[in-house]
Amino acid sequence: MDNLKFIGIIPARYASTRFPGKPLAMMGGMTMIERVYRQALKELDEVWVATDDRRISDAVEKFGGKAVMTSVAHRSGTDRCLEAYDNIGSDADVVINIQGDEPFINPMQIRQIKECFNQVDTQIATLVRVFEATKGYAALENPNTPKVVIGDDMRALMFSRSVIPYVRGVEREKWPEANRFYTHIGMYAYLADTLRQITRLPQSSLELSESLEQLRWLQNGYLIRVGISDCPTIGIDTPADLEAALELLNNHADYDGEN
Repeated sequence: MDNLKFIGIIPARYASTRFPGKPLAMMGGMTMIERVYRQALKELDEVWVATDDRRISDAVEKFGGKAVMTSVAHRSGTDRCLEAYDNIGSDADVVINIQGDEPFINPMQIRQIKECFNQVDTQIATLVRVFEATKGYAALENPNTPKVVIGDDMRALMFSRSVIPYVRGVEREKWPEANRFYTHIGMYAYLADTLRQITRLPQSSLELSESLEQLRWLQNGYLIRVGISDCPTIGIDTPADLEAALELLNNHADYDGEN
């Protein structure tokens, strides 16, 4: 890993069905995108925001960050990361795609995803967390929380919105206690050459079934290495999520995902 150069790219769109203008939402005196950016800089030497809206790029440059304009036509953050990488003219070996709606991202998670490239065959890396059995089966089966099956060599074998693996001979309500399940954390890192390749792939049958782009990569034979994180994360998808995050911030003024 020491001989690899990493770059962090934070895709950030202004338009959003559930929360328009989300990256510019204020949180404790700074925008959400600034919070993500500053957390990422604690672990990475180079971080950029990739956006399709001048209001976001202006806000980033105002607080001293780096922003690059990208197309409005991208279907995913992965596609936006590649255009940003090219527009920047980066020579980084690995591109880390950082979620712009997780203002309390822990720098340790970025370190963990970087460490996945200690294995020389890693092409793509991502993170999972162990599902807490006390949350119960209803939380486990939530299709908005993708599940992951990983091999002994820490490579991803399958992602699904369904509960995997199936636990035979056990009542479903008891599955969380009977088996260790992993849920996906939506951060990715890619070798730059791999990023260029996967953005050219057509959507695969598994991806279309589950609406999970990482299945396109698996189905085409790419190796996705997995790191296990125990860091809590708070994703902001709706104004209600923001209110909950602001309450956390107000009650713990120094909270930044690390304490």
